[in-house]
Amino acid sequence: MPARSALAAALGAVALLCAAVAPAVADSTESVTIDKTGHVAKDGTITLSGTYRCTGVTGTAFVSSSVSQGDRTSVYPVGGTAAQCDGAEHRWENTSKISPNPLKAGKAHVQVTVTELRSGGLLLLPEFHAVEDQDITLDQG
Repeated sequence: MPARSALAAALGAVALLCAAVAPAVADSTESVTIDKTGHVAKDGTITLSGTYRCTGVTGTAFVSSSVSQGDRTSVYPVGGTAAQCDGAEHRWENTSKISPNPLKAGKAHVQVTVTELRSGGLLLLPEFHAVEDQDITLDQG
């Protein structure tokens, strides 16, 4: 598995973990948004995007995302982007190829998380800076 694919899978797993255990966001000035439209290509490449704002990071931070359709029992990680947590608003865009492609143009549900990985002794521990869930439309393209 190429390093980029492994990183995307790992960040997607973090996004799923965030969905399960995400506490309230610590700072109300931190945020993440999801664009109302994403894209699904014929080859299974999914592209999601939006904006984020975060501060106070001492470790490495990422914007990770996941997408589902229908009954939401199958959730697919869609990449991860390194986050620049300087208090300014930034754009994020995550892309992953899902094969075989179960996603179609139409309604979908997306979750995006800005997560920092902080040193916790022997482990890197996640600290959640912003989480957003939103229904979007996937366009073919």
